[in-house]
Amino acid sequence: MSEISADQSEREQKLIEDVLASFGQTPDARLKSVLESLVRHLHGFLRETRLTEQEWGRAIGFLTAAGHITDERRQEFVLLSDVLGASMQTIAINNEAYANATEATVLGPFFVEGAPEIEQGGDLSFGAAGQPCWVEGSVRDTQGKPLPGALLEIWECDQDGFYDVQYAGEDRTAARGRLRADEAGEFRFWALTPVPYPIPHDGPVGALLAATSRSPMRAPHLHFLVKAPQMRTLITHIFVEGEELRKGDAVFGVKESLVRQFEQQAAGTPTPDGRDLGAGDWARVRFEIVLAPADA
Repeated sequence: MSEISADQSEREQKLIEDVLASFGQTPDARLKSVLESLVRHLHGFLRETRLTEQEWGRAIGFLTAAGHITDERRQEFVLLSDVLGASMQTIAINNEAYANATEATVLGPFFVEGAPEIEQGGDLSFGAAGQPCWVEGSVRDTQGKPLPGALLEIWECDQDGFYDVQYAGEDRTAARGRLRADEAGEFRFWALTPVPYPIPHDGPVGALLAATSRSPMRAPHLHFLVKAPQMRTLITHIFVEGEELRKGDAVFGVKESLVRQFEQQAAGTPTPDGRDLGAGDWARVRFEIVLAPADA
């Protein structure tokens, strides 16, 4: 790259100053600050890389394609944020470490409001294919006090690696549900043993991963969203111990503190609630959830 002349550098810097000045009368102080920082970093990137007009055009085309493929079932911009690590960085910034509180991770693009309620010990698979998995645990604060009535939203993919909303033309709910912790802060339910799956990679984000020789695979996990009064809302996963994929999770979501042993149970092993699984094997896992206070 050739050296930039003083005149050229001055011209480029003048443009930055003009753009910054254009936001000078922004009444919202936070918006003004964010836009000014965005301009400085964006122009800094353009100047550092000496971006060509052809590359700029390709970038615009990429974002346009991401917009075209996004709909009520698919959010390509969330995927882009995920694979660039922006989602996890935002989560890290907004969920500061606090005592022994459970670590947060990405929401992902497949959370859906209004999942069906299940009772304690209920089955949220709703017929989705996969190995049955007994999930139990508790919700407590950082002092160890139970949080009865805490709301848990849980969702996951089926054994083929698809979430219910990915089945085009099917209006069904499967492998997702919500329940409340009991009076002791405990919870228990049936789900499916998590399996690895690829993030949607038939669009522009998938093309980006292919161009950079990155895998679209996610480490197997079970999603949790947990709420309780006066506590920080937690969005997290638990991951399967021993899965090598967790070292290369496409969205950088794995935290070692969230890895759990999913204990395999042979066919015929009695289940905790007496459920008859016939000749099938199953798994079980325990997850102790600790919520930080809302003002932490």
